[in-house]
Amino acid sequence: MMNGVSKPSTEAKNGIKGGRSGLFKNSGSTGACIGEKIIDKIRRSTKMKRPFYSFEYFPPKTEPGVMNLYSRMDRMVAKFEPLFVDITWGTGGSTAKLTLEISKNVQNYCATDVLMHLTCTNMPKGEVKDALDKAKEAGIRNILALRGDPPQGQDEWEQCDKGFALALDLVKFIREEYGDYFGIAVAGYPEGHIEAKNLEEDVKFLKMKVDAGADFIMTQLFYDVDLFLDFVKRCRAAGITVPILPGVMPINNYNAFKRMIAYTKASVPKKILKDLEPLKNNDAMVKAYGIELGIKICRQILASGIPGVHFYTLNLEKSVTKILSGLGLAFLPSKKVRTLPWKRSCASRRQKEDVRPIFWANRPYSYLSRTVSWDEFPN
Repeated sequence: MMNGVSKPSTEAKNGIKGGRSGLFKNSGSTGACIGEKIIDKIRRSTKMKRPFYSFEYFPPKTEPGVMNLYSRMDRMVAKFEPLFVDITWGTGGSTAKLTLEISKNVQNYCATDVLMHLTCTNMPKGEVKDALDKAKEAGIRNILALRGDPPQGQDEWEQCDKGFALALDLVKFIREEYGDYFGIAVAGYPEGHIEAKNLEEDVKFLKMKVDAGADFIMTQLFYDVDLFLDFVKRCRAAGITVPILPGVMPINNYNAFKRMIAYTKASVPKKILKDLEPLKNNDAMVKAYGIELGIKICRQILASGIPGVHFYTLNLEKSVTKILSGLGLAFLPSKKVRTLPWKRSCASRRQKEDVRPIFWANRPYSYLSRTVSWDEFPN
């Protein structure tokens, strides 16, 4: 996730530096899949008045966790066809290799566009360029440019030697070095960044990032939709015209929810806290409440005219997919007519693929249904 919404116990602290899942072991052998800019897909969906959604995942800290995540992403992308998925970047490049690997594999084998996170924390300019060069080589077209969180054990963020001080610097660097090749997303904070003096100042800084070349904005998680809609109005009044995608994180566990809102400083309406209090020791009831709340939040967002929603999945599956079902969006992609029973890969070596094992034809309904009840442990 973006600065301020990343899962600190996994992404920033426990990200692994290497490892390769056997599931996609041949991914680097031939031509890369060249992705599409997400901003173009957003504009197309908006013009068609077609609601869209996207999913975020973080690199697990263990090899079994990586394999589990590949299977989960494969199911979710095949069945629900999100507009894109994004893969987080551990603080100081701690998951750099794995983030790149997962991003490339998802784009090549799941045939969906990837938004790869990139942060400034402990990343000299040379390492940032190396990461961007590798992303380009892998066919990745979209970057979420972030300053990043302080490294583990450090309370305040510090600029590293020969590094960038701000996400704004990173946006400028990407545009200067790579022109229009990459689509760039930046973070927005409905209540203002925790280090900003006030929301007005933060919106001005956000406009600077957009003016420097950002194509769209993804927000920190929130549970008060009115605060988000007010933030959008403030952005529009400040002259920000790019799409603003709301970040929604389903409540899956009470203690994890409390830790996350403490970490992000996100406001929570009193009614939600009151509703959760008698349920807090019953995980099943908390999750069920989180699903209903997620449906309500998303309905309010979509009814306001916002064209899509971005889900912070925490590498979990059921809550997000049940929210989509509750919204009536879960099977929206199945209305498409395909010439083949699978989604064609954009990898050059697989462009002419017209034969697959027979069971793949029913994959979204057989393999996916058989594995949907697998454990939800994300790591």
